[in-house]
Amino acid sequence: MPAYDDDLRLAHVLADAVERITVARFRAEDLVVESKPDLTLVSDADKAAEEVVRHQLKRTRPRDAVEGEEFETTGRGPRRWVIDPIDGTHNFVRGVPVWATLIALVDDGQPVLGLVAAPALNRRWWAANGSGAWSGRSLSSAKRIGVSKVSQISDASLSYSSMGGWKKHDRYKAFLSLADDCWRTRAYGDFWSYMLVAEGAVDIAVEPDLEVYDMAALVPIVTEAGGRFTSLAGTPGPWGGNAVATNGLLHDEVLGRLG
Repeated sequence: MPAYDDDLRLAHVLADAVERITVARFRAEDLVVESKPDLTLVSDADKAAEEVVRHQLKRTRPRDAVEGEEFETTGRGPRRWVIDPIDGTHNFVRGVPVWATLIALVDDGQPVLGLVAAPALNRRWWAANGSGAWSGRSLSSAKRIGVSKVSQISDASLSYSSMGGWKKHDRYKAFLSLADDCWRTRAYGDFWSYMLVAEGAVDIAVEPDLEVYDMAALVPIVTEAGGRFTSLAGTPGPWGGNAVATNGLLHDEVLGRLG
């Protein structure tokens, strides 16, 4: 199994560079916000953050491809960095501190490294294949994390992002039925739902409509923490356009009820 220690250190350096931009622009009075064709929002901070990541990767990993949310994919080859400069842009522009930069490395079609940096929460989560999942402020100040041992839906805590997507994809009744049977439901939303699964604070996180850049960094963290991450159809990884992340013990039942 290839070691990705150098790539993980680089991911933290990239996150440091991005934070200098995003933290300065968070709640800035002159923040510029536009609506994209799909009616989602993008800020000047999103674009500037992705540009700085692309610039550093071009210098430090010139042979690697780069895929991001705001600009076209560049390069080709088995190694591809997948970047979401600000996951939770709507929170960012409204001043809600639940947003993060997602940095992933996909090698030969598999997400092998993921880093989630949420500076407004003063937290980072990261993982690389075979190295476990960790959380803290830096590589030198980190704690290993793991999923829960909850094995019954009636004892499970479920997190989601919004209700509208389940209606759009004709899974609203199935989602409500699952939520009703869980011990606890909260809409932590976006990246945070999945990091809480990896930490064992939440047992199930589900979303019906996502892009690869929304998920790629989350997959290694959840799986290295001992959980499972698939599409609603059960396809492992971030490739199905939606997500189910659990502690593993609950996964098959959740898929059976939502998939």
